Amino acid sequence: MKNLILTAGVATTLLLSSSILPQHTSYIHIPLFQKDTVAPVEKNKANTNYKPAFAGQTRIGGLKTKAGYDFKVVTNKLKSPWGIAVLPDGKLLITEKEGTMRIVNAAGNISEAIAGLPKVEARAQGGLLGLVLDPQFGSNRTVYWAFTEPTTNGNHTAIAKGSLSKDEKTMQNAKVIYRSTNTHRGALHYGGRMVFDKSGNLLVTIGERSDQVTRVLAQDLKSSLGKIIRITKEGKPASNNPFVSNKNALPEIYSYGHRNPQGIAFHPTNGTLWAAEFGPRGGDELNLIQAGKNYGWPIITYGIEYSGKQIGEPTIQAKKGMEQPIYYWDPVLSPSGMTFYSGKGISEWKNNLFIAGLSSTHIARLVISNNKVVGEERLLSREAERFRDVIEGKNGELYTITDAGKLYKITKK
Repeated sequence: MKNLILTAGVATTLLLSSSILPQHTSYIHIPLFQKDTVAPVEKNKANTNYKPAFAGQTRIGGLKTKAGYDFKVVTNKLKSPWGIAVLPDGKLLITEKEGTMRIVNAAGNISEAIAGLPKVEARAQGGLLGLVLDPQFGSNRTVYWAFTEPTTNGNHTAIAKGSLSKDEKTMQNAKVIYRSTNTHRGALHYGGRMVFDKSGNLLVTIGERSDQVTRVLAQDLKSSLGKIIRITKEGKPASNNPFVSNKNALPEIYSYGHRNPQGIAFHPTNGTLWAAEFGPRGGDELNLIQAGKNYGWPIITYGIEYSGKQIGEPTIQAKKGMEQPIYYWDPVLSPSGMTFYSGKGISEWKNNLFIAGLSSTHIARLVISNNKVVGEERLLSREAERFRDVIEGKNGELYTITDAGKLYKITKK
């Protein structure tokens, strides 16, 4: 049937088909465009001719920031930085993929490597990954980080915690609190981002390790591969997780059917949880994460294999009981770290989502309204850098790091 949808002063028709909508959907109200949108920022040909499940799911109208903003390189001497956390005094605690953690101050001075970290396997996509401060860091100085842990049988994503010494030179009492399963002899798709929820539990993204033999485990509730897990500060399953009473599931699982999620963040006003993940060739996704939901990989996808072959027989983009991405990219964004912005520095950006893009070599700014993407902008695209993470500083600035070792600071003019 045809429904007339009124969106920010723009009327448009949308063909709704119940066969392609998520099971819980009874209607769709999509703010397709907001005022001052222009043509979509993506102008290159898509890898597929797949149709989106709903209007506005991809290639939404583009935006251009009206406020003046500026950026500078704080330092270009980091070595493959991967994650950032902002310390109470405004300095940045940064992981480097090869296994080191350093502190960078406002002047761009880089500390010596912090001692006391466990050994990592820094190969291909593996190494020292994301990190997050304990919500009570001011009193307990505890840091949590993800890393690739080597074993005799392969490697896996592990989560460790430790206490940063007052002189900021050592991670004291470092210990591993969680190890993902299954251990695998590979070097891809570890996930590795973390965020604390309001109850003090830790949400962690874990990739499905890419290979054909492991990607199917994204649908297996007895494996933590291809999942977002939710654990306590000691690495135990959170008590109210969706599968704690299911004997055929790991109790730490929060959501499943993910490929390689490397971005996770809570919306600052409505508290919704969002995650971004790499698709294959096309089909990178932004998902609204809900407890116990199945996000479809590798059964449904908007991408294809890197070889050009289709995924699955037949390839499908929607299935009952599996969640649709709120937004997807084809060609890919290669979305890594992400953060919602408070608006403290640039009010126009309040509650906007910023995602670091790797192969796309830009930072994506997404405007979200009613849990739908209504506008997209590309920032710092002329820098031609692989952006790995982005975070808001204490004074409303945005910091972003690149694979080439640069730390950028974005501020209001």
